[in-house]
Amino acid sequence: KIVGEGKQVLFVGTKRQAREVIVMHAQRAGMPYVAERWLGGSMTNLKTIRLRVRRLIELEGFDATGEINTFSKKMQSSLNREKRKIKRNLDGIRTMTRLPGALVVNDVHREHNAVKEARKLRIPTVCLVVTDSDPDFADIPIPGNDDAIRAIDTILVHLADAVEEGKKGRVAAAAEKDGEDG
Repeated sequence: KIVGEGKQVLFVGTKRQAREVIVMHAQRAGMPYVAERWLGGSMTNLKTIRLRVRRLIELEGFDATGEINTFSKKMQSSLNREKRKIKRNLDGIRTMTRLPGALVVNDVHREHNAVKEARKLRIPTVCLVVTDSDPDFADIPIPGNDDAIRAIDTILVHLADAVEEGKKGRVAAAAEKDGEDG
């Protein structure tokens, strides 16, 4: 429903065993993701995060145009290091231009900063919750194992499918509206 309204869903999972699965399903659904490290303020301070993404695009432009070769070797090394660091942390949310409509979180306990930011901004969270985590932090808790790759994959397959279904609904609603206007 959220995706059908034109909003994005942010997938969050920084555990080693969840990273690959989070990236795969978020990219399949065409949604932003955080798989390396949750940077504090990723949602509450989105303006600053967008500036860092703009810097990443600028650094990638240096590589693409060959302009990086005009700098000294030391400066090239420094710029490449900066680019790698920004890319590692922000590559998944580079397409996120506004706040997401919902968060899909792998581990409520580990991703407590993301959940707190979402709660502060009144963004609903769909969380995979294991028995040692507090389900009260999740708006929609999904009981399950947040450590097993196959368990994470099973849940994310269905959530990513729901996102894709919402996108199809968005396209169908737009086509229907065009039919009424024409």
